Amino acid sequence: MPTVISVNAQQIEALDLSPVQNVLEDWLSGGTLLAQEQSIQFQVDYPAEEAVELPEIPEVRLWFIRLDSHYPWLPYCLDWRAGELTRYAAMMVPHEFSPREGILYNPQALDLFVMHKVFVIHHWLKQQGVDRNQTLKQMAELFGYELTDDLFELL
Repeated sequence: MPTVISVNAQQIEALDLSPVQNVLEDWLSGGTLLAQEQSIQFQVDYPAEEAVELPEIPEVRLWFIRLDSHYPWLPYCLDWRAGELTRYAAMMVPHEFSPREGILYNPQALDLFVMHKVFVIHHWLKQQGVDRNQTLKQMAELFGYELTDDLFELL
């Protein structure tokens, strides 16, 4: 069952992370964070023109960038099946929208984003005493990357 975190315009404009902090801090204090793999969905209520996607709104992107700086391992908890990981990446990575092809990320920026997230999440999981290399491989695959066990042996 997904956990839906609602964020409104006032919270975005104030760079207020409390909606996410409340959920994550409960999970952290209860020792259940690792069990929340791929469970978070965001419901963002921000006024915009109808043809504009959320990642195209500077205020929304800035809020997500701040969120990422506080919880760099958050992609581990996003509901990938619901498209939350790709939307999250669109907040961080320069891209264009194509009506036919969807999100077209800047290739070099996507390289940096994916590998940064793999390194950060791998390190964080290791600190938790957990080996989830397969999960990290699947995360990279969503963006067209194939990671091998050799990479994780280096880490």
